[in-house]
Amino acid sequence: MKNKSIGTLVSAIAALALLAGCSQGTPEKPAAEPTTDEATTSSAATQEAPAPFDKGDVRIAIVQNTGQGDYFQQFLNGTRKQAEALNVKVDVYDAQGDNANQASQLDQAIASGVQGILVRHGFPDSLCPGVNKALDKGIKVVIYDVEIQKCAPRAIQTQQSDAKMASLVLDQMEKDLGQGAAIGYVNIAGIAPLDRRDVVFQEYVAKNNWNVKFKTGKYSASTATDTTPMVDNALKANSDVVGVYAPYDELSKATLSALEQNGALKDTVKVYGADISTADIELMIREGSTWVATGATDPNAIGAAVTRTLLKDIAGEQKEGDLVEFPPILVTQDNMRAKGIKNMDELRKAEPSLNISDVSSSPWIPAVEF
Repeated sequence: MKNKSIGTLVSAIAALALLAGCSQGTPEKPAAEPTTDEATTSSAATQEAPAPFDKGDVRIAIVQNTGQGDYFQQFLNGTRKQAEALNVKVDVYDAQGDNANQASQLDQAIASGVQGILVRHGFPDSLCPGVNKALDKGIKVVIYDVEIQKCAPRAIQTQQSDAKMASLVLDQMEKDLGQGAAIGYVNIAGIAPLDRRDVVFQEYVAKNNWNVKFKTGKYSASTATDTTPMVDNALKANSDVVGVYAPYDELSKATLSALEQNGALKDTVKVYGADISTADIELMIREGSTWVATGATDPNAIGAAVTRTLLKDIAGEQKEGDLVEFPPILVTQDNMRAKGIKNMDELRKAEPSLNISDVSSSPWIPAVEF
């Protein structure tokens, strides 16, 4: 990895992610099993499983807006591993970034006879009718990172603590850059977790009198690839920026790739992001990288915890309209380099708080750890 440029590495990651997304079958059908090398262990259940899990024929579905990208692949891995630990079958639907398709696939999942549905990312306007339809039919629904409380208040909402995630990173950015800095902003409006992070970002801009020279970004089936030229153009027009906030790892990758194309800037503009994966770690610790900090949870652990929330809901252990949040940590380039951290397994050992197997736990659920 050390002998490759950031641009080459990001392009390779994006290409692999796109292939992984495309390998998940047509949008109208459940997706194929993803490949992963994430090891897991599972705690033993201490109680007998309640109905309907005592009969061993429970089936759930995950209806995701897109499966592309490190975060989403790991999230799906966590979902599958947690379901497997309880012998629950999972149907996977991947809309590949098409909102209308996601709504259609939600209808397919409802018609398929599953007991529960996990809806991951997307937009309220296209999802609320299907969510309410599922709930009316007695199908349990757990939402991850969609602002759906107003139009479907009976659904259970799960999310990362996005305000905390943003503040952890922006505290570091404030410390590094100080008052009045010229900065760039790479983000997309309309995505629930990114909107929540934006609220915090605006507070820090006002507090520190930061001069936001540009805002750009695109959410698509190939976010990193599609956003790179947008950031490249913005950097060329604003060569005085000293830092960029890009609060999603595909946007952070796009920023690094764009910096690689901007000569003197590539070694001086600090990048502050969100999310973490082995690929992200490699980009952060490599020689010359300016991705200095990220706010993060373990996506595998999040996927497992959201799945446990759905399993508990099916068993009648969640309240209608519950909100479940997952705490993040700050991961810095300096800390990882000092501790010799090169991948997610090493980061988990160094940061045990990434393990959230106690969140949405129950004595009858063998919680998976990564």
